[in-house]
Amino acid sequence: MSEPHPIAYTALQPGTAVQTSDGHPFATVQAVLVDEKVAVFDGIVVQTADGTRFVDADQIGSIFTTHVCTTLSADQAAALPEPDGSNLIDIKPPRSMGDRIGRMFGRGRR
Repeated sequence: MSEPHPIAYTALQPGTAVQTSDGHPFATVQAVLVDEKVAVFDGIVVQTADGTRFVDADQIGSIFTTHVCTTLSADQAAALPEPDGSNLIDIKPPRSMGDRIGRMFGRGRR
């Protein structure tokens, strides 16, 4: 099996595993939050055994093709807040590479 590759938050897909700082999985990515007005990564909404939670961008250590490493301990991960309406600035849906390239060259969906 090949090593996971680092990726940008824009390539992060729903269902990707989310880990504590010591490598224990505790959630999966549900959505990537972006303030598109200023092009700032705001964080991720994750699905845990206890429900939907918000992980702030400052709590994300690295993003890979196979998982997200947070800077959170197991106790901190267990205490994550539910997403708040003020955090849900814009949910970035998964997009195909064709859609992204089309937008880069000015061709939107028709």
